[in-house]
Amino acid sequence: MSENSKVRSRQLAAAPRGVGLMCDFYIDHAKNAEIWDTDGNRYIDFAGGIGVLNTGHLHPKVQAAVADQLQKFSHTCFNVVPYELYAQVAEKINARAPIDGDKRTMFVSAGAEAVENAVKIARAYTKRRGVIAFNGAFHGRTNLTMGLTGKVLPYKVDFGPFPGDIIHAPYPNALRGVSVEDALAGMEQIFKCHIAASDVAAIIIEVIQGEGGFNITPNEFLQALRKIADDNGIVLIFDEVQSGFARTGKLFATEYTPVRPDLITIAKSLAGGFPLSGVVAKPTS
Repeated sequence: MSENSKVRSRQLAAAPRGVGLMCDFYIDHAKNAEIWDTDGNRYIDFAGGIGVLNTGHLHPKVQAAVADQLQKFSHTCFNVVPYELYAQVAEKINARAPIDGDKRTMFVSAGAEAVENAVKIARAYTKRRGVIAFNGAFHGRTNLTMGLTGKVLPYKVDFGPFPGDIIHAPYPNALRGVSVEDALAGMEQIFKCHIAASDVAAIIIEVIQGEGGFNITPNEFLQALRKIADDNGIVLIFDEVQSGFARTGKLFATEYTPVRPDLITIAKSLAGGFPLSGVVAKPTS
């Protein structure tokens, strides 16, 4: 029996089948863009942990930074015992994040957690309840972020009910026959039939949809959303969990647009393969 088969048998006996697997082999070690399995077979890694490894496996700088940190402390919970590194990383992100004016960055652990905090921030700031997301969007696998996600399969089947006060608008996708004009008409319909603009806390959108089919959101539509948000006191959130940290060539996909959001969610390659996410935003005071 191969080593992969042995590990497979152990996994089936110890872990639930609900944890889906794409590959039929098990990684032993990796370097840069290559993976070796437990049988010694060598593969090119085209997934990168679903966009988490933009710097590759075990980049020397990442590896050195982790090794250095492990000589100091592993965890204190920043809310209990804070540390300087938090401020250092926030300063670097604030200097590069494409948000106009002064900025602040908070850190959490996963992309879905960043999105949930962005929604919480928008609701707390506006004192409103509604959130508009888009068809084809993917924002995470927690209950709230599944509610924001605009795809049923494979993410939402059997997992409802989802939180209320979330409305999905048409996403401008020429391939699907949805023009920018169609999408904006859909927004008008939402304000007429589903929720008043004065009750909307946030509009959340991916500058480039990931799970929705790697669709680039037209600048014209983003500019229209910016105006809708400004005219109605709505917080505009760009979800850059998948598209951020040079996955598109620039540090943020937002840099390709003339539009600047109020909040940006970040995660995945932010920490080069380690669990870290965050929200970058304008300060409220």
